[in-house]
Amino acid sequence: MTAHLSAKPGDIAETVLMPGDPLRAKWIAETFLDDATCYSSVRNMFGFTGTYKGERISVQGSGMGMPSASIYTHELLAEYGVKTLVRIGSGGAITERLGLMDVVAGIGAASESNMNRLRFGGNIDYAPVADFGLLRNAVDAAADRGVNLEVGQILSGDVFYHDHWDIYEKLAEYGVLCVEMEAAAMYTLAAKFNARALALITISDQLITKEHLDSDQRQQSLTDMVEIALDTVTR
Repeated sequence: MTAHLSAKPGDIAETVLMPGDPLRAKWIAETFLDDATCYSSVRNMFGFTGTYKGERISVQGSGMGMPSASIYTHELLAEYGVKTLVRIGSGGAITERLGLMDVVAGIGAASESNMNRLRFGGNIDYAPVADFGLLRNAVDAAADRGVNLEVGQILSGDVFYHDHWDIYEKLAEYGVLCVEMEAAAMYTLAAKFNARALALITISDQLITKEHLDSDQRQQSLTDMVEIALDTVTR
């Protein structure tokens, strides 16, 4: 047991899907996994383990933002022997190429956070990237399901209600597709612990057109992304 997870050794699978929303974790476990059981509910940050196509899979909520996601990612990797992490989250499109419910795979995660600056002594702009094998599997899984998967750079932001739209415009000029809040931290920690990580993002907000999904849709209508993630880790 850790400070944030009440799981016992062996309760958590080596492969974990990580939504930010703990209720999305519950929905995924109940909808997609067989024989799912809850191994932790500390702080209502639910974690479940079950099977998918006969393979053992866990789903663990991470909370919002890199500080929260870093806690759960670190404990899963350092204390429970997790080897593969796939973030399944929502994000805001900063390009007109993307509409609501489109799915993005983050090949790399830029960030406005100082977390990695602090990690590397203030001198290095570390570039967190996805695991290539997982990314390739996700592209193939999406193609098999007939889902268009956009692959590109994403931004892991610290600020949800941003005051400076010009920053997003500049990032879009440089090919950044969307903004979310966790991937850069997860990619960095996966690299530290010699594990694999990938972020799959469903567009819940179109920041140019101001369209958005409601809270229930964010929790329970992201089926394409979840199925791609499950196919990715079981290929």
